[in-house]
Amino acid sequence: MSAHAGNAAGPAELLRRRVADDPSNPLVTFFDDASGERVELSARTFDNWVAKTANFLVDGLAAEPGTRVVLVLPPHWQTAVWLMACWSAGLVVEPVEPEAVRGRGTAEAAGGAEPIGAAGPYILAAAQEVLDDVIRDPEAEEIVGLSLHALGGALAECPPGVTDYALEVRSYGDRFVPGPEVTPEMPAMSVTKTTLTGVELVGAGRAAVEKWELDARDRLLVDMSFATLDGVLTGLLAPLISGASVIIQRNFDKATLDRRVTVEHVTVVAGLSGGDDESGHPRRLA
Repeated sequence: MSAHAGNAAGPAELLRRRVADDPSNPLVTFFDDASGERVELSARTFDNWVAKTANFLVDGLAAEPGTRVVLVLPPHWQTAVWLMACWSAGLVVEPVEPEAVRGRGTAEAAGGAEPIGAAGPYILAAAQEVLDDVIRDPEAEEIVGLSLHALGGALAECPPGVTDYALEVRSYGDRFVPGPEVTPEMPAMSVTKTTLTGVELVGAGRAAVEKWELDARDRLLVDMSFATLDGVLTGLLAPLISGASVIIQRNFDKATLDRRVTVEHVTVVAGLSGGDDESGHPRRLA
């Protein structure tokens, strides 16, 4: 897939092209070294999850183009799904690192809640591990809890007022058709006080592909937060644009690195201790 085709494309169009060109090979592989979990998704399977999630957002939570969605999620394949689902529906994503909200629950109980995202109402999606820290967010019109369970299990405990993503998303269709008002020129992500359109995100992704010299033969091993633009580019958009596949890691155990590189045929690493070059960019393995 050319990194230059379709100058006005947004992220959702990139996924459609990937599904058309290469539906069966792995797009996203996920490891959680704390649980031993490994999940692999082809472009077609990833797209099905994106469609179900977009339908859930639009039909289940009444999200409209321009609605803001705050994601308090760790590096995970479901985080990548939520990003793409939001972009498919014309929603604006605000990713937040889960560590940034830890301990808020105790402070809020004592002195009142502060919004996690920028001012104004939004949908809030949070991992189970930080639900207690975000449950009182005054700007969250809807709160969705993600168990991030390996087998798609429900939340261990679902607080009142929280929608359990794993239980709800199953009933939604695996095809999503956005309305005509959804365009790549719409705002798509707010990160580090900057809002980027879908076209700008893709442009940044194309520049990254060129700079890092990625192509469809590459397998990227990534240990980076999705709460930064670099993390989103490396962990999702650059692999999608270049035709490469990405391996997302959580709770990374350095002792697994050599074996993982060999078994998973890794060609590029990013975000690992000692893995990046001096400029902070992904490093190609010899």
